[in-house]
Amino acid sequence: MGKGDQFYKSERPSFNVARLKLGGEKFEVVVHPDAAMDFRAGRISDLKDVLFSDKIFADAHKGLLSSEHIMQSVFKTDNRDEIISSIIRKGEIQLTSEYRDNLRAQKRKWLVQLIHKNGIDPRTGLPHPPQRIENAMDEAKVHIDDSRRAEDQVQDVLKLIRTVLPIKFELRELQVKVPPQYAAKSYALLKNYCSILRDEWQNDGSLVSTVEVAAGMQQEFFDALNRLTHGSCETKVVRAK
Repeated sequence: MGKGDQFYKSERPSFNVARLKLGGEKFEVVVHPDAAMDFRAGRISDLKDVLFSDKIFADAHKGLLSSEHIMQSVFKTDNRDEIISSIIRKGEIQLTSEYRDNLRAQKRKWLVQLIHKNGIDPRTGLPHPPQRIENAMDEAKVHIDDSRRAEDQVQDVLKLIRTVLPIKFELRELQVKVPPQYAAKSYALLKNYCSILRDEWQNDGSLVSTVEVAAGMQQEFFDALNRLTHGSCETKVVRAK
């Protein structure tokens, strides 16, 4: 048995198992867990950067290899890279506690940004600073779910922090007029910050657009647009949604 087959006796936390149950069978490969998650997300494409061993196991901790016949029957291929990729992409990956902590911290940071960009203080109509949102999350004892995307947890987090912080999500419909010399350049900025509902190019080359922007991003959008046009654009809030 080679060095790669003896991993299960190692106590090094940087290696773990990706496990897929399929067709009544269990398939396992030994991976660097952080790299395996990057592979799933498309940030890594080379399996050599992910695998500790290129063996496919029926039971990694016992060192039992999967049957070639069973693998071909279940996966409908004898291409080992395809089989390993399927196990990593579709299987359960046992993550290190350090990775889970980092992932949770990243999700928390992204949740704060989502709430900051989309939410406002209904008393002032202005977005809450990120630190205030973080403090509210601490006070409301918000728990970040490791298994769910940050975007899928926003409403749950909002329910909790609303008990300690007045906040609401709001969209603003705006009308924007950009003079001819900046019209073409401004279009990319509009698409970056807003959803464009309709636009009209005027005879003089100026651009009149009706856009929708998250309330928390309105001032940042106005600042960016004013920098681009040197303050020569015209903006008007049509309505809040």
